[in-house]
Amino acid sequence: MVKDVMKIAAVQMVSAPVPEQNFIAARRLVAQAAQQGAQLVLLPEYWPVMGMHESDKAGYAEQETDAGPIQRCMSDIAREHRIWLIGGTLPMVSPEAGKVLNTTLVFNPDGERISRYDKIHLFSFTKGDESYEESRTIVPGSTVATFDAPFGKVGLSVCYDLRFPELYRAMGDCALIVVPAAFTYTTGKAHWEVLLRARAIENQCYVLAAAQGGLHPNGRRTWGHSMLIDPWGEVKTVLAEGEGVVIGDIEPHHLMRIRENLPALTHRKL
Repeated sequence: MVKDVMKIAAVQMVSAPVPEQNFIAARRLVAQAAQQGAQLVLLPEYWPVMGMHESDKAGYAEQETDAGPIQRCMSDIAREHRIWLIGGTLPMVSPEAGKVLNTTLVFNPDGERISRYDKIHLFSFTKGDESYEESRTIVPGSTVATFDAPFGKVGLSVCYDLRFPELYRAMGDCALIVVPAAFTYTTGKAHWEVLLRARAIENQCYVLAAAQGGLHPNGRRTWGHSMLIDPWGEVKTVLAEGEGVVIGDIEPHHLMRIRENLPALTHRKL
C-alpha cells in the first residue's frame, strides 16, 4: 500500500579531502533532516571525499563484497535514524587499475543495502582555465537502476546524467527521481534548475536534488542549489549555498492528479 504523504530531504555539503570530516558533517546534517521528520534522505555526489586531485578517489575505493568505512557509515546512519538513505556517490573498485566506479548506494531503515547505481554519463567540460574530464579516473556504469520506496518507484541518477533525458524514460514510471550532484558553478548557474525542472515536468514526477554547494579546499567551486521539485515543475524548496538541508513532502495524490489532468505520459508514441 502506497503511503499518502512522506517527508523527504536532500543534504547539501561542501565536502573536504578527509573522509572522517565528511562523515561527521553527513551524520549531523542527516540527523537534522530526521529530526524534522524526513523518512528518506539523499546525500550529494562525492559526499565522503572531494580530493585535492582527481586521482585521490582511487585510494578510497571500496569493494562490493567487503563493506568499507564509507558503506558502514551509511548503513549506521540509516539504521540509527530508521530512514531510507540514498548515499550520493562513493568510489567503488572498478575493473580498470587507477579508476573507480562512481556509485550510488541505497540503504533501507534496517541499514541493509538494497540498490546500487553506477554513474553512466561521465562529465567533460573545458572553458578557459576550467577543465574537467571524469573519464580519466572513472569507469562508466551501464545499467539503469530504480528501487521501491513506500510511496512508489525511485529512479537513481547522478549529476551529468541530468543532461540525458532518455535515461529517465528508461526508468519507467517513477514517483521520484533523485539527482545527487557536484555541478560546477559555471554549468550550474546556466543549466542546473532548468534541467531539473524539465526532468520533473516531462516525467510528471518529483525530483530531489542534493548538491555540493560552495568553495572546496581543492579550489573547486560547486553550484549548490539543492532542491525539491514537484511533478508540475514547481520548485518547492531550495538551498543556494553552504551546508544544510532541504525538506518537503512527496504527495502521491498530487502526482496522480497532475497526471490525470494532463495525461502526457499516456500520449507517448515513441
